[in-house]
Amino acid sequence: MRRYLLYLRVSSQDQGRSGLGLEAQQRDIDLFLENYADTPYEVIERFVEIQSGKDDDRPLLDTAITMAKNQGAVLVVSKLDRLSRRVSFIATLMEDKSLEFKVAQMPFADKFQLHIYACLAEQERDFISQRTKAALAAAKARGTKLGAPVIHLEKLAKARSEKATADASKVASVIMPLKRQGASLRQICDALNHSGVKTQRGGKFHPSLVSRMLKRIQ
Repeated sequence: MRRYLLYLRVSSQDQGRSGLGLEAQQRDIDLFLENYADTPYEVIERFVEIQSGKDDDRPLLDTAITMAKNQGAVLVVSKLDRLSRRVSFIATLMEDKSLEFKVAQMPFADKFQLHIYACLAEQERDFISQRTKAALAAAKARGTKLGAPVIHLEKLAKARSEKATADASKVASVIMPLKRQGASLRQICDALNHSGVKTQRGGKFHPSLVSRMLKRIQ
C-alpha cells in the first residue's frame, strides 16, 4: 500500500485560525489523492504549519520530511511554494534521493520540471519586488509621503513586544526551572510539546523560540 504524508502551510496566525488558504490546499491535495495517487493508498499524517515560506526554521516541515523518509511515504503539498519560496531549498530536497514528494497542482511534473518552475517563480517575485521599489521611489520623488506614521509603528512594535513577553511569562514556571537544572533548549522544547502546550500561533515550540522567551523573562 502506498503511503502519503500531507503538509499544508499558511503564512499568518489569522489564516491558520480562519482556514483561509487551508481549505483550498486540502481540496487540491484531495483531488490529487482521488485521481493520481497510487492505489490502494494510506494517509499516515497531516501537518499544518503557520509560518512564512521565506523562513528556514520550520520545525513541522522538518518533522514531515524526516517522517516521510523514515516510513517510505510520499510527501504531498498543494503547490510548490508551500514547501518553500527559495529555489536553493527546493533544489536541496530534489537532490535528496531518500525523499519523494508530489505537488498536487502539478501531478505529472518530474523533479526537473519542478526545479524550472521554482526558478521562474523566484524570478517573477524578484521582478515584482524591483517594480514595486521603483514605483515607490517615483512616488517619493513626487513628494508623496510613504509608509505608516512613525508613532503608529512605535505603538505596533511596543504591542508586539508586550505580547511576546506575556506569552513567555505564561510558560516561565516550566522553562525557568528546567533552565536552572541545566536542560538544553531542545530538552525544554520537548517538555513543553509533550505537555500539550502550544505557541501563540498554535504550533510546537522550537529552540530559537525558547531562547527568545528566556531572554525576555530572565
